[in-house]
Amino acid sequence: MKIAAVSLLALLLGSSSAFSPAAITKSSSSLNMNTEDMKKFGAAFAAAGFMAAGVAQPAAAITKSQINELTYLQVKGTGLANRCPEVIGEDSITPKAGSRLVDMCIEPKAFAVEEELGKGGKTEKKFVNSKVMTRQTYTLDGIEGSIKTDGGALSFVEEEGIDYAACTVQLPGGERVPFLFTVKDLVAKGTGSTFKPGFQMGGEFKTPSYRTGLFLDPKGRGGTTGYDMAVALPGLQSGEEGDDELFKENNKVFDVTTGKIEVSVVYLMYFINKF
Repeated sequence: MKIAAVSLLALLLGSSSAFSPAAITKSSSSLNMNTEDMKKFGAAFAAAGFMAAGVAQPAAAITKSQINELTYLQVKGTGLANRCPEVIGEDSITPKAGSRLVDMCIEPKAFAVEEELGKGGKTEKKFVNSKVMTRQTYTLDGIEGSIKTDGGALSFVEEEGIDYAACTVQLPGGERVPFLFTVKDLVAKGTGSTFKPGFQMGGEFKTPSYRTGLFLDPKGRGGTTGYDMAVALPGLQSGEEGDDELFKENNKVFDVTTGKIEVSVVYLMYFINKF
């Protein structure tokens, strides 16, 4: 079983040398704020789809400037820290040599897991929706990297940022699937030389294992530390067969696999930060 499909909302923000396309997607998150904060920042919260009465409403777009107006206590417990700010506009930006993409934010809206379903003696692979069990800490933020032009096509090379998040989702049957949501070392190539609505880019990135070699299972076994076998079962480690019966449990590995991502610009707003 593996995580094979993730619906993403990516926002690219920054200065005049960075770019801000965003795929706007409705979210079903429900956020709560107190009455005093609602009065003070009514415009921002109205845009975000909040209600003082606490009635669950779909969260609409909220901008970076609106988030910056809020204090820590006004954001705490609302889920806003896990939201990517969004933009509305149909501008276009042609990056210059040496430009960088900064403050890139990626917010998953849904996770689908590929699993084998059996019916009538036959099995087939199908994507099924899942429920996020991780608290609101699965958004990637502050991602940045260099923009290059190769043969008239833009490419983005990810270099740093909060580019990974440990997540766990639950399937309809109750099974839970842990995975590392990441875009480490992403190299994405675009379809043109200008960021504008309709621009698309995609590429591959590295996906490390959810658990590192230092992780110990309930028996104290690990990849680079801990026991090599379950201490209570030394008898199974001798003889011609060795530990074949428990090889899967004893053999802890750290794999780095390859992931793929595709993004499309729906809205883009050009602005210059004045300091």
